[in-house]
Amino acid sequence: MEKGEQAYLVYPRVENDSSGKAVLKEVELLRKIFAGFRVEVMHGKLSASEKEQVMALFRANKIHILMASSLIEVGVDVPNATVMIVENAEQFGLAQLHQLRGRIGRGSKESYCILVSTAKNKEAEERLRVLEQTGDGFKIAEADMKFRGPGELLGQQQSGMPDLKFGNLINDFDLVREARRIAIQILKSEKPATVA
Repeated sequence: MEKGEQAYLVYPRVENDSSGKAVLKEVELLRKIFAGFRVEVMHGKLSASEKEQVMALFRANKIHILMASSLIEVGVDVPNATVMIVENAEQFGLAQLHQLRGRIGRGSKESYCILVSTAKNKEAEERLRVLEQTGDGFKIAEADMKFRGPGELLGQQQSGMPDLKFGNLINDFDLVREARRIAIQILKSEKPATVA
């Protein structure tokens, strides 16, 4: 920030609960720590006009640190933002973290995405290591599905195992991919029906 660059601090929650850090809980502390810089918040509870105003000020480099929920994961383009810190990163899906880190590195300056995790389990470490090892969105989405499960095919659950009568979308992923390839091949080879 002393070089004129900007930063995002991303939190999994807007308001405090027992599951980790939250934007509105941390904002006053960050304003004290970075007293010489302007720190503002962006989250889904703001009105549309408030969100537009905050983003306009951030784009104009009048806000130095933007504390946000995952609301910023898509459609935000501020080339001057070179650092993103994601608190409680283990609470986000891998695809979501990949989208978030895409908000930085949009300019010519070197950029950094720092994932902070308080999780003490091996699976959380393995999940986050995927992001360290690849920037390939397809590999990240595949790993996300393996760790979190595909969710319901025709429902509202976004993670977990579906109630399939046979097969397993994770363990049988290669078989599913081959079935898809065969189905596409069959569809391409069929001649369209003619109307008499």
